[in-house]
Amino acid sequence: MPIVPFFAALLALLFFALGVRTLRLRHRLKIGLGDAGNSEMLRAVRVHSNFAEYVPITLLLLFFAENLGAPAWAMLALCALLLLGRCSHAYGVSQTRENYNFRIAGMAMTFTALLAAAAYVFWAYGLSLLG
Repeated sequence: MPIVPFFAALLALLFFALGVRTLRLRHRLKIGLGDAGNSEMLRAVRVHSNFAEYVPITLLLLFFAENLGAPAWAMLALCALLLLGRCSHAYGVSQTRENYNFRIAGMAMTFTALLAAAAYVFWAYGLSLLG
């Protein structure tokens, strides 16, 4: 059974939660657009936006890698890494007294999943061109 769709669904739930959190904050602070100079709003918007910037391309590459025959253990590890990375990043950036370790760890995990999936896709295509 494929692994990536399950993690895509988990990440969709996280994206939904981040979106609802941002909408509730907008309602509470009465900010319709942008962040109105409010640092709490800015953090919520950036957490949600950063997720939207990195997760789709990473999931797409993970999907390609899985379909090109990447081992199940590797897919499980990379998908879990992406999910943990996004949770760590969201937690870190959401804190007004930010602990940068969560943000850095979150981005490191996200980049690892992204680059490992891209590397596997390149490797699989290289093998197919040679063979």
